[in-house]
Amino acid sequence: MNDVSFIEKLLDGVEVEWKALGEVLIRTKGTNITAGQMKELHKDGAPLKVFAGGKTIAFVDFEDIPAKNINREPSIIVKSRGFIEFEYYEGPFSHKNEMWSYYSKDDGINTKYVYYFLKLNEPHFQNLGGRMQMPQISIPDTDKFKIPIPPLSIQTEIVRILDTFTTHTAELTAELTAELTARKKQYNYYRDQLLTFEEGQVEWKTLSEVFTLKNGYTPSKNKPEYWTDGDIPWFRMEDLRTNGNILSDAIQNAHKNGIKGKLFPANSIIMSTTATIGEHALVTVDYLSNQRFTNFTVKSDFCESLDIKFVFYYFFILAEKAKQSINTSSFPSVQMSELKRMGFPIPSLAEQSRIVTILDKFDALTHSISEGLPREIKLRQQQYEYYRDLLLSFPKSETTV
Repeated sequence: MNDVSFIEKLLDGVEVEWKALGEVLIRTKGTNITAGQMKELHKDGAPLKVFAGGKTIAFVDFEDIPAKNINREPSIIVKSRGFIEFEYYEGPFSHKNEMWSYYSKDDGINTKYVYYFLKLNEPHFQNLGGRMQMPQISIPDTDKFKIPIPPLSIQTEIVRILDTFTTHTAELTAELTAELTARKKQYNYYRDQLLTFEEGQVEWKTLSEVFTLKNGYTPSKNKPEYWTDGDIPWFRMEDLRTNGNILSDAIQNAHKNGIKGKLFPANSIIMSTTATIGEHALVTVDYLSNQRFTNFTVKSDFCESLDIKFVFYYFFILAEKAKQSINTSSFPSVQMSELKRMGFPIPSLAEQSRIVTILDKFDALTHSISEGLPREIKLRQQQYEYYRDLLLSFPKSETTV
């Protein structure tokens, strides 16, 4: 029997009663505590968890919170301001007093079942809250919200199925994340080994001998004609973070009217030399970049002796060196005079090709896992939501609506 037919059989003929949440669960208050106090009281390993909005939490000692404000029942916590959501927690806890929580003392109500139903309906509460200038919901919004109550055995089975999906997704995510971390560590190790050369082993030149270095710039944002209908790629840090380290298209394009002089030529390297130091990419088209990047173009004397992909990989080594050569000011930047004097190795083209072939394979494997991780997580989430919707879609009677 497949999962869908099992669920259909499980729910076939089940009678449900719809009741307001406030009728079937006990609502509890929070405690009077500020974010600053939470930060001050927090102790790693302390037994009592205190919730605030979003992901903000603190672990404190029991004596830090009034006993009457400590909840020891498995509960649904209502995060009622900002990003509105529900969280289930089974350990001792408290929360800020603008929030509230629910638990059950009714043997016929499984609190976690109610939690799953509320999670399904989070968009409803988020839409309610979105009508306010600061998104928020009130106690009546949840107290009066009607929930379906099938027999306890059905509630328990629904919780078991959804818990299983949640657990499997978490385990898969942990497994893929560990695999990705291991592959990245292995890749970085072999990359550093392959790109480490001793004096006398290869020819060395300085960066200023091998490359033409130029700063990027930003055409004036006050002149719309510099940006409207542009077709010249203008690269920023966002491009690297979104599209990786080999770039042919930019998120934003500039118009030729805003260009000063010549474009930076294709097959140049951009590396951030201010703020976030060392982020770099190989750009395969003629382009512009903003002023956070220094642009490195191989000089004509070295074009025949350098594989641009080898150059790209060696910039991972140079990026680490650049991080050690920073002006200590309020706005970090690389000391350009030192950067220009840094050495650049020129092994034989055959050796460069060998190194590139090996690193390309490692990079492809790591990239495959990196892409597969969010895709697999999304697939599992979609599968979970599909079965959750099947399990929690009870018909309402006319008297319920």
